[in-house]
This record gives sequence, C-alpha cells and structure tokens, in this order.
Amino acid sequence: MTAFSSSARADELIKFNALSNQWWDEHGAFAALHAINPLRRAFITAHSPLNGLRVLDVGCGGGILSEALAESGAQVTALDLAADALAAARQHAEHNGLHIDYRLADILPFAAEHAGEFPVITCMEMLEHVDEPARIVAALGEAVAPGGWVFLSTLNRNPKSWLFGIVAAEYVLKLVPRGTHDHRRFITPAELARMARAAGLTPVATSGITYHPLTRQYALNPRDLAVNYLMACRRALD
Repeated sequence: MTAFSSSARADELIKFNALSNQWWDEHGAFAALHAINPLRRAFITAHSPLNGLRVLDVGCGGGILSEALAESGAQVTALDLAADALAAARQHAEHNGLHIDYRLADILPFAAEHAGEFPVITCMEMLEHVDEPARIVAALGEAVAPGGWVFLSTLNRNPKSWLFGIVAAEYVLKLVPRGTHDHRRFITPAELARMARAAGLTPVATSGITYHPLTRQYALNPRDLAVNYLMACRRALD
C-alpha cells in the first residue's frame, strides 16, 4: 500500500477552521469568494455542462463553490481537511436542501482510490495554500475521467500580484483577512500549465479575475492574468 503524507499545511487548516463561522457571511472574511463565485461557475460552464455530471470539488472549504455546482445540477463530492469548515458547509447545504457529499479527505489518497471517476474536477483558491501544488495537480489528473475537465484557480506571482493581491486586498481594501496569502506561494500561469501537462492534462483556456475598486465589481478578463486567474484543463480520451 502506498503511504501518503498530508497535502495540507497545519497552519492553513488552523487559519481556515478559525474562520468557520464566517464562511456564509457574504460581508465577512469570505466576501470576495462570494463575489467571484458567479464568475467561477460561468467559467466552468463555458467549457463543460454540469447537469447530471459527477463533480469533485477539492479544497471546498465552507462549500461556497460546491453549492453553486450542486445548484447547477451536478452530483457533487467535496473534499477538505479543515473539519470545522466542512461542518459549516454541511450545515449550510442541509439548510438549503442540497445533497452534497462532503468528505474530510485528502486528495492524494482519494485520487488513488477513485482514479478516473470524475468528469469534472474543480480546485479553486487552494494551490497557493499548499507546499507541493504539483502533487495536488497530479492527483487531480489521476482522479479526472478520460476526456474530463479540471478547473483550477490561483494567484500569479509578480510585483502586481503582491501589490494588488496582498497589500491592496489584505491591508488597504480589506477584501480578505490579513495573512490570507503568502506571495512566495503564488504560481505563474506558465508554472501551472507545466504542472498540468506533467499530470496528463492539456491547458485549454485561461481567464483573469479583475477587480475595480471604484465600482467594487469583479469581472472575467481573458487578457489580464496578472493577479487572480483561472485555468481550464482537459484530460485526453484514452
């Protein structure tokens, strides 16, 4: 049997568990995730239908994206290692009458046990919080079905992303709590594309998520990947 070390950082689990009572406060610590959630779903559905498909949401936290996927008709399995965040996710889904299979599980052993099972996999705003993102992407490539889609999002690593993703977002505009991000863990699109290809996935499309501080509106912008961005990847048919 293969031994797996945890894909999660203990300090990150403590941080997100401590915020478990704020996951569904649209004006709280996760307000930015609520604001961009329609954009994330739009990016996903532009490439793949969701209705009736099995979807795996990796690093689901309190379930903000998981619920949007379920509301779009997907059969959602959602993984996280932050137990308190998962409890908040389960409670909110039950309150809304949504059936989501939330699991306290690590993607590394889970992918080995469920290889090729999921036509759609999402892993959003997680890769910048782990030590070895390439291992996570490799596991996603293992769990996705032949011909299936893997949707990723993270933050680019450059001076602009430090200025906007940390200084502005955490200290000036207070869009996310201080200490949410470490610029050293940000991932360039070229790096993420290499991880995807190494995992047997082909990057198909990218789009940035931009923020206008005057209107306080987020938007998809395929031409601007400087800060937050999404990537759609596909596994070839075997």
